[in-house]
Amino acid sequence: MSDVLTIAVLGCGSRGRTYSKIIATLGERYRLTAAADLVASRREMLASLAPTGEIRCFDGAESLFAAGKQADVLIVATQDAQHFGHAMAALELGYDLLLEKPAAESLARCEELDRRARELGRRVALCFVLRYTPFYSTVKRVVDSGKLGRIISMRTHEGVEPYHQAHSFVRGHWAKAANSSPMIVAKCSHDADLLCWLAGAPVAAISSHGDRSWFRAENAPEGAPLRCTDGCPAAANCLFDAHHYLAGKRRWLSMVMDGWEEADDAKILDFLKTSPWGRCVYHCDNEVVDHQVVACEFTNGITATHTMTAFDCGRSIEIYGTLAALKGGDPYQEAGAPELWLRHHATGAIEPVEVSVRDNAGYAGHGGGDHGLVDSLDHLFRGEQALQPGLDGLAGHRLAYLAEKARVSGQRVTL
Repeated sequence: MSDVLTIAVLGCGSRGRTYSKIIATLGERYRLTAAADLVASRREMLASLAPTGEIRCFDGAESLFAAGKQADVLIVATQDAQHFGHAMAALELGYDLLLEKPAAESLARCEELDRRARELGRRVALCFVLRYTPFYSTVKRVVDSGKLGRIISMRTHEGVEPYHQAHSFVRGHWAKAANSSPMIVAKCSHDADLLCWLAGAPVAAISSHGDRSWFRAENAPEGAPLRCTDGCPAAANCLFDAHHYLAGKRRWLSMVMDGWEEADDAKILDFLKTSPWGRCVYHCDNEVVDHQVVACEFTNGITATHTMTAFDCGRSIEIYGTLAALKGGDPYQEAGAPELWLRHHATGAIEPVEVSVRDNAGYAGHGGGDHGLVDSLDHLFRGEQALQPGLDGLAGHRLAYLAEKARVSGQRVTL
């Protein structure tokens, strides 16, 4: 390997573009060599990040793989159901991988990917960007410092945000687990990974409950048509009316509509009349849950809960140790409290914990985690501290998939 880590990108949608733009700002360490996508404008956008001809363009995975290995690391940022096949093919060609989550659409396939990577001596890092945020990096440092004493239990919470739920998990790509992955995997695999990462142990037993309670036909306003663009009598007061894409929710189009930046209202309205994102959220074919709770025990005795709900916004975490409790996240900060703070059991004293926000070249996605992950690529794949062969993050995927098994079966799952 040269001093510069070479990187190819398969899937030039929202996530692929985000990582590539950050890579382009770190040119002394990384070099983009290839971009593959079915949509020409997407791969051309990535090619524009380097001098003409420096980044080879391919019209999809098949042509990329047929050309042989193009880089040290391949970023796989295609749709969820394609991850396993693309990752396995890339491993056989000799790539190390930065793989968008989920790694595969079932736990069995995640484990198969892990086995094959270890057999080939290849490293697979999942895009668990929250590990690389200043906030969760600080949480990890506090846990490892011993300030909390022995960790006894943890609680995490994710409010997906109602319109995000509607956009991605009712109208969007992740509305059906069969086409992607269960909600607890597709949206909360970050949180499942954090629990395993912070507990420092694999899960031993798990139970879970949840359902699709609100985004159902029986909750539709009277007279609501199948599409918002067909004239809905409740449009003026509907939180999820698709016409919000023309104003306050316009940014969500960046993930699903090519050319959205230059599109005027008329073009966006035409898009909404025919695309899934113009449908009434109460008349979609969605199947994934809009709320779920998970309770689990790890092999070292730590217990943890996670709550996912469409009807809140932001993440929070509480960790309870024998010496102190650590609490923080969006709700605390919004209420005027420190973003992260300790409460000492002996004195009852509250100690704010400083979260140092690093310069992230203007990329604040996922609380700085997008930049933090890309900034760590050379450390993940090179040197004495590099990842070991296999699928890094498998423990979190195992927790999430088993949580869904417990929810569907209504039974406690043990390992």
